[in-house]
Amino acid sequence: MSKRISVITLALLVALSGSLFAGEKSAAKAKEEKAPKLAISEPVKDFGTVAKGDKLDWSFVIKNSGTSDLEIIAARPACGCTVADFDKLIKPGQTGKVSAHVDTASFTGPIAKGITLETNDPANPTAQITIHAIVKPYVEAHPAGFVRYNLLQGDAEKQSVTLYSEEPETFEIVKVEVPGDWVKVEYTKIEDPSQIVATVGRKGQNQYRVDVTVGGPDARIGPLADRIHIITNSKHQPDYWLSVSGVVRPAFRVEPTGVNFGEVAPTDSAATRSVILRTNNLKAPESFVVSKVESSVPNVKAEVKPTTNKGEFEVTLQVDKNAKAGDVTGDVKIYTNDKITPVVTVPVKGTIKPAVSASK
Repeated sequence: MSKRISVITLALLVALSGSLFAGEKSAAKAKEEKAPKLAISEPVKDFGTVAKGDKLDWSFVIKNSGTSDLEIIAARPACGCTVADFDKLIKPGQTGKVSAHVDTASFTGPIAKGITLETNDPANPTAQITIHAIVKPYVEAHPAGFVRYNLLQGDAEKQSVTLYSEEPETFEIVKVEVPGDWVKVEYTKIEDPSQIVATVGRKGQNQYRVDVTVGGPDARIGPLADRIHIITNSKHQPDYWLSVSGVVRPAFRVEPTGVNFGEVAPTDSAATRSVILRTNNLKAPESFVVSKVESSVPNVKAEVKPTTNKGEFEVTLQVDKNAKAGDVTGDVKIYTNDKITPVVTVPVKGTIKPAVSASK
């Protein structure tokens, strides 16, 4: 009897577990059926051959073929591509879009700019959409589309490029726009056949010599990162941007630019301070000269002398040994032969305390 009961119990347990498994399987199937499903009819947009500088805009159509809301969590563009906007929620059976933008001004030749989509589709959590194109420069510069400078403030330097075209129509420069008075551009059509760059542009097409002079008193100190706008009659690429890069450095350095004696007695070692002036002209350092110094600081004398290094001068500031206690403030003027900064003003301050007698 007990054996029969055990058999019946085992059968009931098997039946119950089978029912539970079937229920779980049914629930899982229902959950799987009620899910978003990402579908992209055209994941790659090929623009074919485009002119350099063209702006490529395209809206990719995203369809939700599932039975619950599709969420686009993120749209991450690769380098050179931007996402203008995208629909974050797409209802079942409906479509949304992801709008992409590519500026071809910085590219030449075949490009493939992709966007990675992150979604809540359990079967397809990430997807890729891509813009393809072949970027053709109809106007270009030889040997490069940039000029680079390393200048001292006040100096000017000229560099040249040859502008050429692939257009069948006669090529001409219409106008040039510069970023500031510190850039001057002159251009001339090359008439001498021996100066034509034979390896670039359409054969028989006009070429222009573009002379770019950068620098002078109006050039600001610091890195150069600007562009010259060259407007042409090119049908495909009328605007050409010539990059200007490099750096403008001060003609000389002053270290330090200010002096604070702090609290100091006339007999202290700290009562003597130095200011060093060094030229940045490595080609002709001896051309930099400091002629004299003047101190308006009470009880502080200033003297200048050249060091053993060419183009380097030391200005010594000395508290007078008979200086009375109290606060001092003023300027030391340093006179140089630099055309941009002929006079350097160094502020000086401090507090003079009574000297301690050696007998105490």
